[in-house]
Parts: sequence; C-alpha cells; structure tokens
Amino acid sequence: MFSLYNPADEFPHDCSLRIGGLLPMTTIDYPNHLACVLFCQGCAWRCRYCHNPELISPQATGSISWSEVLAFLRKRRGLLEAVVFSGGEATLQPGLPDAMSAVREMGFKVGLHSAGIKPTAMRRVLPLCDWVGFDVKALEEDVALITGVNGSGRANWQSLEMLLGSGVDFECRTTVHWQLFDCQRLERLAERLAALGVQRFAIQLARPAKMLDKQLGSAVMPDEAAELWPYLQQLFDHFELRDA
Repeated sequence: MFSLYNPADEFPHDCSLRIGGLLPMTTIDYPNHLACVLFCQGCAWRCRYCHNPELISPQATGSISWSEVLAFLRKRRGLLEAVVFSGGEATLQPGLPDAMSAVREMGFKVGLHSAGIKPTAMRRVLPLCDWVGFDVKALEEDVALITGVNGSGRANWQSLEMLLGSGVDFECRTTVHWQLFDCQRLERLAERLAALGVQRFAIQLARPAKMLDKQLGSAVMPDEAAELWPYLQQLFDHFELRDA
C-alpha cells in the first residue's frame, strides 16, 4: 500500500508547466476575488476520495500549453484579479515558481491550492503566493490512511507549519468522507488547528459521484455532526461547511 516518492522521477527539471485544465472564471477559489484556476497535472498521493483522478498522472493527453494560458490571461487583464494554481499538486512541478512570477508580472494576484506534499517545494513557492488554500488531510497520524503514502502525514503538517510562519494569507480545508472520518477525529483535528493559530477553516464533504477508491460509497453524515458544527464555529474566526 505504501510507497516513497521522488518527484524527480516524474518531473525532470527542464520540463514546462503541465496544465490539465483551466476554469476561466470563479468567485469561490480565491476569497473575495474574481479568479481563474489552472489545474496542474500530476500528484504523488492517491487520496481515496479524490474526485479528479485524471489529474494524478503527470502526463495527460489534451493538456493546455503554457503559451495558451498566457494568451488567455492577456485577454483577461482588467477582468480577472487572481490566478489560482491548483491540482493535482502544483508544487511538484519545477516550473511553478517561474509560472507564478510571470502571472504576477502580468498584474494578477497568485493563489495556490496545495497539500504541501513536498515541504521543500512548498518553501520555494510560498514567497510568490498572495493566498493559499491549504489541504489538511487529517490528523498527522491518520494522513497515510487517506493518501496511501507512508510519511505523508509528516509532510502535510510540516508544510502547514511552514505556511503558518510565512505571513501569507490562507485558509485550511479538510475533505471529509464519513467512511474515513468520524466526528471525534474531526473535532480533535479542528482543536489542533485552532491551537496552532488557524483562523479560517472549511470542511469539504467528499463528492460520492466520482472517487478514486471505488469501494468508498455514499456515506451518511452521522447525527452527532449537527452538534459539532456550532462548536467549530466557536473555534475559528471563520468556519464554513461546503461541498468539495
């Protein structure tokens, strides 16, 4: 089940940014900004509830070239305010810092959706970010049960600690499938995040329609969750329950 991952095996240093998809306009992927989202190809983890399995492989047919992305952004100056690099896991691509710098030079703010899969890569791009939506998979000791990768919990939480010390604006979000989470674990996770100083936290309910692990079905939200949400609202300056 478990494996060690070396991003150099899949992403050679001379590669360009691989884009698997583009969402031309969104109001929800960067708070209070009109943005587009670039879905970067490739991910080292195999999260069981993943609803974008087509982005896991670093290679994909029908991908969008970086020159096409730049042409799109030139036409959206004055309309869009930000560009969000999502995934897959964008930080695994060596071309990401240059891509972020290019977007910034065009006058856009830079957003990042990441799980901090490789802390050294996270450290490299944080100075180029204006906002980060950080995916906290679970309590550190439980992360590998979701990702299928040994050591993923330490990487996830090391990157979170790095983000907390960076001064970059951010929110934390956790995707919940009720076959992988219970209310007690979720409560402990939220309390640990609040103790670290996290102020914005979102619970994203996993989408049952398309998940990487076909054995995960549509899990019913437990009755005690109704009592948990008000408590989480008290823990954070901003708490939100949303679909993934």
